[in-house]
Amino acid sequence: MTLATGLAQHLERPLARGHVPAGAHTGAAGGAACGDLIRISLALDPEAPDGRIIDAGFDASGCGATIAAGSAVVALLRDSPLLDAARIAPETIAQELGGLTPTKRHAAELAADALHRALGSALREARLEPVSGRTLVAMSGGVDSAVAALLSAEVGDETVAVTLELWSDPENDGDLSCCSAQAVRGARSLAHDLGVPHFSIDLRAEFRAGVVEPWLNEHAAGLTPNPCVRCNGSVRLDAMLDLAGRLGASTLVTGHYARIDREESAFAPLLRVAVDPAKDQSYALSGLSPSSLARMRFPLGELTKPEVREIARRAGLPVAARRDSQDLCFLAGTRRTDFLARHGSLDPCPGAIRDREGRLLGEHAGIHTVTVGQRRGLGSGAGLDRAGEPLYVLETDRASNTVTVGSRPELLTGAVRVRDTTLHRDGARVDAIKVRYRGARLPCRLAAPTGPGRHAAIEVELREPAERTAPGQIACLYDGDRIIGHGTIT
Repeated sequence: MTLATGLAQHLERPLARGHVPAGAHTGAAGGAACGDLIRISLALDPEAPDGRIIDAGFDASGCGATIAAGSAVVALLRDSPLLDAARIAPETIAQELGGLTPTKRHAAELAADALHRALGSALREARLEPVSGRTLVAMSGGVDSAVAALLSAEVGDETVAVTLELWSDPENDGDLSCCSAQAVRGARSLAHDLGVPHFSIDLRAEFRAGVVEPWLNEHAAGLTPNPCVRCNGSVRLDAMLDLAGRLGASTLVTGHYARIDREESAFAPLLRVAVDPAKDQSYALSGLSPSSLARMRFPLGELTKPEVREIARRAGLPVAARRDSQDLCFLAGTRRTDFLARHGSLDPCPGAIRDREGRLLGEHAGIHTVTVGQRRGLGSGAGLDRAGEPLYVLETDRASNTVTVGSRPELLTGAVRVRDTTLHRDGARVDAIKVRYRGARLPCRLAAPTGPGRHAAIEVELREPAERTAPGQIACLYDGDRIIGHGTIT
């Protein structure tokens, strides 16, 4: 089909324009920024084991190429299994139109965005027949998840990719986020380049309610929360495990640097630290339940970051040299204080900085702007003691809006109190605790006999004094290099 005949045919006789199937799932793309708007609607056969699309329609406004692209999508969707539809890319749409000039390329891209939003909505209600060897891979658009997908395919798995859109904020740098609309498009393009069907799921409402709002509330309460553990443990990975089941996939693969210990056959699996200590992410995954771990694989856990980049380079992946994201995904280039003010109404609230004797040393900008153990950024007069030694935040008092500072020896503690603790093995096996994402594992023991299960509070005795950690941070409990429990520091 040539450009002239393909584009003209779909423009002159568009398929199912204005048609919305009964029980349809609809996705939209475009709008004010470009002037073009397109909606794709589709319906699945609830009895078909492959989630076959039995009806589709579209509507569009704007340039003729956008209308033709909507019609092309309908043609491609008719009687298509769900996984085949998830392979449709802007290039597929352009080919159906006989090719598109660079100036009309945006129409295929908008149509693909709208289509994949509709497919994501449909997937959340679909239930495909289980297929042996089918694996769902979480893709963020970065090198780690791309290599995880590549390795999954190389071992013979039927690989399907998914990306979650978790956050949208015009003040953020979407290119730095792993869960923005830009990241979704990048991950989809990468999956299609690998020949892998791709789904994108809009989980923004769940992410805000389950991760961002608690993070804001805990900051307002004077705590220093770790949102990644909550996200991985109860929002993001749980959602993808549910999607894996709906796709008929028995396993979820991610690009995290962590390992799973399945050696104790009489017990549920445990997390293990990664081979590469500089990239280990097991701390951030500690909230995962053993039942979730049983359905997961981390193929990068036995690799170092340089090895991962080399695999990507040899495979010709365009993200081989892409830099890693550093911020929390919902910050992505936004200052934490600006985010707290904009989304949590946590504006500057100046208060006193005092030492243990009550002497006034300076002024802070708000309890939510400081954390226990902090040394820098305390302001003039509060950063050094009389001998010129650094001062550290020892504690914060929300009721009096006061920050207490002191020397490093005053920051040291011999015990850590942990609330809302989950133990997967007997507490007698705990030999180390980690209280910061990039911190060291500290030798310890539990102060009292504690069996597996949930505990309102426990006390951990350190073998040697260590700097105390901000309330709200996660404590991981270890037996060697295995995580056997976790909780929140008080």
